[in-house]
Amino acid sequence: MLGEHELRKLFPEYEDTIEASGIDLKVDRIFKQASGGSLIDNVKDLPQLEEIEGDIVTLEPKTAYSVMMEGKIKIPPGYTMLYLPRSTLLRSFISVHTAVGDPNFYGTLQFMVVNNGEYPFKLKKGERIVQAVVFPVKGSGKYNGSYQEKEE
Repeated sequence: MLGEHELRKLFPEYEDTIEASGIDLKVDRIFKQASGGSLIDNVKDLPQLEEIEGDIVTLEPKTAYSVMMEGKIKIPPGYTMLYLPRSTLLRSFISVHTAVGDPNFYGTLQFMVVNNGEYPFKLKKGERIVQAVVFPVKGSGKYNGSYQEKEE
């Protein structure tokens, strides 16, 4: 796993959120599910999303949300990212469901946030909710999947 000195070299655009062993990622937009979806024979039909307006969003109990992170991430070839929830959320009964960031991925990160508690939880856009930890990958290829965005 890479520490802060190596992270600063690889991800200078995240200078203000690099910690000792990862990069804190901030909430940009929050959505609720507006339709069903499916995954059949590797054909994706993603649910429609409805954006929740306002700077402070109330996460209702027993409800899942799709959360888009600020900015676009570029994972260099030869590295992978794992995304872990910040401990404050876990202590507040909020879970963050993530996936693996593959080598060469470029794009917007979107995670599922669930209020597992019995009470509402308020979340302000711009808060740090996930820490990305970076690992070198030997012999890796490059991500070229359907979520790859064109670099600007």
